[in-house]
Amino acid sequence: MATINDFEDLEIWQLSREICQSVWKLFEITSLGKDYELRNQIYRSSGSIMDNISKGFERNGRREFINFLSYSKGSCGESRSQIYRAFDRSHITKEEFEQLKDMTIIERKKIGAFMSYKVKSHIKGSKFD
Repeated sequence: MATINDFEDLEIWQLSREICQSVWKLFEITSLGKDYELRNQIYRSSGSIMDNISKGFERNGRREFINFLSYSKGSCGESRSQIYRAFDRSHITKEEFEQLKDMTIIERKKIGAFMSYKVKSHIKGSKFD
């Protein structure tokens, strides 16, 4: 695995950022932007994916990082559930729904794989050096 100097280097953080950008674009081009309650929920949960990855990374401890990755993984599921609601309310098209749903599934799998890697890693974090 390549050296990771900051959370921006993590592929899982980069994908979470893409999810946030895709969600924001839906607010601008669909009626989802006017469903303020659902909009705010999706905005918060999709942002929580990337925020918890960065927060866990910055804590400098393996166990804490894994814990925050778990929160991010949960936020993927929450976001996906809210995307279903947006589709069920006819705010987004089938294509928009499928694209975002697929992104959250890929992200969930990548976070899970990274968590497994971190669990097996002997590196504990800079706070323990």
